[in-house]
Amino acid sequence: MTRHPFSRLARTVLIAFGLFEIVAPKPVIDACERIGLENPDRARLRSEALDLARLEGALFVWVLRRGGRRSPLSTGALALAGLVAAIAPRPLIRFSQAFAYENPTDLELKPWVEPAARALGVLYLAVVALAWRRETEQAEESLENDKTAIRVR
Repeated sequence: MTRHPFSRLARTVLIAFGLFEIVAPKPVIDACERIGLENPDRARLRSEALDLARLEGALFVWVLRRGGRRSPLSTGALALAGLVAAIAPRPLIRFSQAFAYENPTDLELKPWVEPAARALGVLYLAVVALAWRRETEQAEESLENDKTAIRVR
């Protein structure tokens, strides 16, 4: 397997997003509210929602930097959340709203929230795949370096 510039670029972009989400989760949440809610002005965000957004960003950075094998718990959590969101997003949406907002029943979802949640699930799975791909690339690079070192001797 050779290095693919796209996977490297995708990892870099997702790590940058994760770092941004750790440092400034509120603008990310505000954007999601504007995109997903008919009445974002009525949303009363719990303080724990900021912590959850930071955790999501930290998981992205951790898994993408360390790789899948070196962070199995984090990778597994992202993979499970990704599968649930991609396959059955409605319960995850309800849970997320109940956790993130003081008034989840007052919020009106836009019709594309469910497809967007599925897309988020696919993004989580992409993070996991990129983490595994990084490890494979590193192992192959190490093997190639070993072969080169043997030939030089």
